[in-house]
Amino acid sequence: MNESYSFSAPIGEHTVTIETGKLAALAGGSVTVRGGDTIVFAAATMSAHPRGRIDFFPLSVDFEERLYAVGRIPGSFFRREGRPHEKMILISRMIDRPLRPLFPKDLRNDVQVILSTLSTGQEHNMDVLGITAASAALTISDIPFGGPVGGVRVGYIDGEFVFNPLIPQMIDSQLDLRLAGTADAIIMVEASAVEAPEDMVVEALKIGHEAMQPIIELQNEMRSQLGKPKSDYVSFSVDERVKEVVGPRVRSPIAQLVAEHTDRKERNAAVDALRDEVLAEHAEGDFDEADVREVLNAELKAELRRRILDDGVRPDGRGSTDIRPLSAEVGLLPRAHGAGLFQRGETQVLTIATLGTPRDEQRLDDLYPDETKRFMHHYNFPPYSTGETWFLRGTKRREVGHGALAEAALRPMIPSESEFPYTIRIVSEVMASNGSTSMASVCGSTLALMDAGVPIDAPVGGIAMGLVSDGDRHAILTDIQGLEDHLGDMDFKVAGTRDGITALQMDTKIKGLPYEILEPALSQARDARLQILDVITDCISEPADLSPYAPRMVSIHVDPDKIGAVIGKGGATVRALQDKYEVTIDIEDDGTIFIAGVDGAKAQEAIAEIETLTEDVELGEIYTGKVVRLTDFGCFVEILPGTDGMVHISQLADFHVEDVGDVVRMGDEIMVMVTDIAPTGKIRLSRQAVLEGWTLEEARAKDRPGGRRGGGGGGRRRESRDRRPRRRSG
Repeated sequence: MNESYSFSAPIGEHTVTIETGKLAALAGGSVTVRGGDTIVFAAATMSAHPRGRIDFFPLSVDFEERLYAVGRIPGSFFRREGRPHEKMILISRMIDRPLRPLFPKDLRNDVQVILSTLSTGQEHNMDVLGITAASAALTISDIPFGGPVGGVRVGYIDGEFVFNPLIPQMIDSQLDLRLAGTADAIIMVEASAVEAPEDMVVEALKIGHEAMQPIIELQNEMRSQLGKPKSDYVSFSVDERVKEVVGPRVRSPIAQLVAEHTDRKERNAAVDALRDEVLAEHAEGDFDEADVREVLNAELKAELRRRILDDGVRPDGRGSTDIRPLSAEVGLLPRAHGAGLFQRGETQVLTIATLGTPRDEQRLDDLYPDETKRFMHHYNFPPYSTGETWFLRGTKRREVGHGALAEAALRPMIPSESEFPYTIRIVSEVMASNGSTSMASVCGSTLALMDAGVPIDAPVGGIAMGLVSDGDRHAILTDIQGLEDHLGDMDFKVAGTRDGITALQMDTKIKGLPYEILEPALSQARDARLQILDVITDCISEPADLSPYAPRMVSIHVDPDKIGAVIGKGGATVRALQDKYEVTIDIEDDGTIFIAGVDGAKAQEAIAEIETLTEDVELGEIYTGKVVRLTDFGCFVEILPGTDGMVHISQLADFHVEDVGDVVRMGDEIMVMVTDIAPTGKIRLSRQAVLEGWTLEEARAKDRPGGRRGGGGGGRRRESRDRRPRRRSG
């Protein structure tokens, strides 16, 4: 039996417990992290041998979803989990990002971190627990790792910051900030918000970093007690001889070509020519070609960074706060419900909006309590956008992540279902990429939504910020292009409205950032965002009219007990309504009914009939109804669909009636007044009251009490006993 070790630390009002030793003893390191009834397992393992000469560190992080954790059997045909859901991909990316900068730069052994949920209480979020679990597994393992890292979520609820709030609490939170960092600095930030002010975000970052310190200390304690010795590995660093020879050879030519060429294509061509020249000089030598290329690239990167720090000049000649030329267009596609084209420099994104009915909502089958999603943003990054070719093999993790970031930025501005009862899907097609396509997707999506007539609360714009730092000096860069993302130390994406931030994402290539950089970066991002929003609103200042090809959606609310009257026996009534008026009808359990059709007039006619089907009978009202049953003591008249009442023989005419059949026959339409509605639902009617012109009081006074005898005393609503289909709202 393996011996188990347990360590606990407080985060806000909750306790996080890390255990190790019991499970997965053959992994390099393994732990479980528990918050409430949610338990996340993580195992980290490194391959025994390196991959060889590759130009990247082969780290993989996968969060595996297991529905047994929440007591459910998967709904797929095979009854087992398939490809990971979007949320699991996003959690995997969130865990990967703070870990990657902390591994040795020259490590080429495969490192694999696998996480899964063993139990999910649906109150504690799995993502920040997963960051801690992955870090703890690496910290106590034999894998070279510069952690530990702590993860924490910060909410802003009822005017107060809350650490690791429960899932139900987050419904009322203005801020959902997830951050990870070491003892010294923040490495990763992911956030969505409802127009949060910059100073609120800065304060949340500061106190969030402080709140994660107990978790970091806990991992250090685990390492001192249980940590394995770190494994030796083969270093794939550049041969020092190549640095000594090639570095001085290319330094001056690189400085010259960088100064002469601000155009990307011209500069790349000059760099390629220099590279070929240097490789030709050492073709007969014993220098490794990959080492020569790496030294030349390192010198190019160093010169570009030097110019930014010393001269304040960026690779394309801009200053640190300059934004590339902006443009915006709408109305490009005649049959699409809405479309927007946004361009920033060479980066160009075309976004298309489509409006659907509630039945078009995305059905969710994962570990989270949400069941449906009515607003979706999808992002596509094809190879032609960078002038390259590669195999199309479905949606990549990066595309899922960028799409989710833009979706988070836009979601707070999407109108509620009661205000705009459409399902909304927007797709951003990256047409050309030279940096910050995710933020261009935010801008293009705002254009497309307004072009589609979606009454968003406010336009949303986005900008990507960068950083170059030598430890003593730093430069914060607005609107980074692809090269600056590659050579810089930070990628900080900020999206929001004129009034505040709606989404953040920050990654670093260094071991964290101090607060004195984050605060001015947010301020600089706000200035840029306002410029971008001016371009968007100059293009389209308010939502357009709905496209003629978009469905016309209306909704009404009825008593949930009367839904059966709309559905009818076996769904016959609702199907007949859809066929008659050429609409689609979706019915919620709470009594909300959505009617959608291209012809708005027909949708209104369908509503009128539904209102009739679900109308309440009112005392004293006069109805024209159909005779549906004859008895010796009177007749039954259907005054509303599915609802009938009894007219006693004494109330059938303004004269004495000997036989009911002398006055009315089956199927006759007659006018009657409602004179009584019993607590049991039985309805009493009078035809004589209409003929005589009586008031309700007169009719009730002259209705003979004896007339209530015989036949059970009256009609009631005929309820359908058929089981009605149910929809769960999201």
